[in-house]
Amino acid sequence: MSESRTSADGGMETSYGFRDVPDGEKQGLVNQVFHKVAKRYDIMNDVMSMGMHRAWKDAMIAALNPRREPGYKVLDVAGGTGDIAFRIVEASGRQAHATVLDINGSMLGVGAERAEKKKLSNNLTFVEANAEELPFEASSFDAYTIAFGIRNVPRIDVALSEAYRVLKRGGRLLVLEFSEVEMPLLDKIYDAWSFNAIPQFGKAITGDAEPYQYLVESIRKFPNQENFAAMIRQAGFSRVTYTNYTGGIAALHSGWKL
Repeated sequence: MSESRTSADGGMETSYGFRDVPDGEKQGLVNQVFHKVAKRYDIMNDVMSMGMHRAWKDAMIAALNPRREPGYKVLDVAGGTGDIAFRIVEASGRQAHATVLDINGSMLGVGAERAEKKKLSNNLTFVEANAEELPFEASSFDAYTIAFGIRNVPRIDVALSEAYRVLKRGGRLLVLEFSEVEMPLLDKIYDAWSFNAIPQFGKAITGDAEPYQYLVESIRKFPNQENFAAMIRQAGFSRVTYTNYTGGIAALHSGWKL
C-alpha cells in the first residue's frame, strides 16, 4: 500500500496502517491494539504527542465551552479512559452529563475505574458500542466529541453520519485528531520522531512495539485537514472549520447541525 494519505472519498476502511487488509478485518485488528495498550493509554498519548496532547485537549474543551446547566448532554466517542469526558464535566461545573462510548471494553474499564476515584460517576455513563452504529435515538445530544479516535474507525463516513443523526438541532461536532504537519522542517523532525522513536518507546513501556507502529502509520494515512473537513460537510454539517495545533501535528475540526 502507498503511504500517501487517503482522500475525502475514503480508503481508511481497509487500511491497517500501511497494510491493506480485507474488508471487515480492520476493526478486530484495531481492537487488539487497544486491548494491549489500555492500561498505558495516557502514557502512550504522552509519547506520541511529546506531552502536547494535554494542551490540545484543554483547547478542545475551551472551544466546546460546555454549558453550566443541568440537562446538557455530551457524547464522547472512542473516549474509553474518560480523559475528554472528565474535562467536559469539570468545565461545566459538574452540571453536564457525558456518555462515554467505546468499542473496547478494556478502555472503558480503565475509564470507569478512574471516574470512581474522581467521584464523577454520577455525571458519566459508559457504553460499549460501535461508532458506526450508535445505540441512541436521533437528536439525543447537545455535543459529540471524539479525540484521537476517528482515524481508528473503519468507515469514517458512516461514523460522521451517525454523529449528525444523534445530535440535536444546533448541536456541535468536535473532532481532535493527528493531522498533516504544515510547517517546513517540523514535518521532517516529526517523521523522524514518529517512525524511529515512538515504536521503540512503545516497546519499552508495554513490551510490544507493534501497536505503536500501527498508530504512527494510521496517522499518515488519515485524510489531511481539508479532505477531512470535506468529509464532515458531506455528512451534513454546516460551518465546518478547523484549527491547527503545533504546526498541524494535530487539528481540531468543528461542525454544526443547523
